Amino acid sequence: MVSKNQIKLIKSLSQKKFRNKHNLFVVEGTKGIEEFLNSDFELYSLFSYENSFEVSSEKWFEIDENSLKKISFLANPHGGLAIFKIPETTEIVFTGLLLALDGVRDPGNLGTIIRLCDWYGIDHLLCSQDTVDCYNPKVVQASMGSLTRVKLRYVDLPQFLKEHNDLPVFGTLLEGENIYSKELPDNGIIVMGNEANGISEEIKALVTRKLNIPQFGKNQETESLNVATATAIVLSEFRRRSLTEK
Repeated sequence: MVSKNQIKLIKSLSQKKFRNKHNLFVVEGTKGIEEFLNSDFELYSLFSYENSFEVSSEKWFEIDENSLKKISFLANPHGGLAIFKIPETTEIVFTGLLLALDGVRDPGNLGTIIRLCDWYGIDHLLCSQDTVDCYNPKVVQASMGSLTRVKLRYVDLPQFLKEHNDLPVFGTLLEGENIYSKELPDNGIIVMGNEANGISEEIKALVTRKLNIPQFGKNQETESLNVATATAIVLSEFRRRSLTEK
């Protein structure tokens, strides 16, 4: 059974300050829990109908459907809920392409971008300090287990780019060159901006290679692309070039 103290702890992990205080975060659903159990993340506790995950009895707590609904952050929880320890920050490996996010606030967007990094082989994801926390339950859910394979690091992004000015910095901007006609290398930092305002002026000044995703619609009235959609297009084009130009 789940105790009142356990319920209080789980509910508190919806907020970043308590995730940081306890150094814990929540994973829900059978697939997500299995992904994290098979990774380097350390399990703190697991709540499920039966111990089908075969974890230590000291960390497993049997729970019924009604109790799972009380502790879940999902409208229709299934499979169980697990709490994992937040790992120590990893060092950034400067090989190939790095993706950097400048003020991405929506949890669903960040979770999807983490999945895209996993799909396109981007091992390291840099996030500005005002980007949403990657251990937010909605981010974890949207990442569909890819958070176990993509290394995230929150940095002072302007300072980071200034310190690593030996790498080309790519940014999608209206005044940029057509991404489909631009020569794209196998290494560098790709910056994607905030959902509403795009890349900030401070970061824009540090972009050395400006790219543009052209519109093909007749009316040209679409204001912008969703940042996760734009990220998919950009990463796909970089990877396509690396295949076709070899």
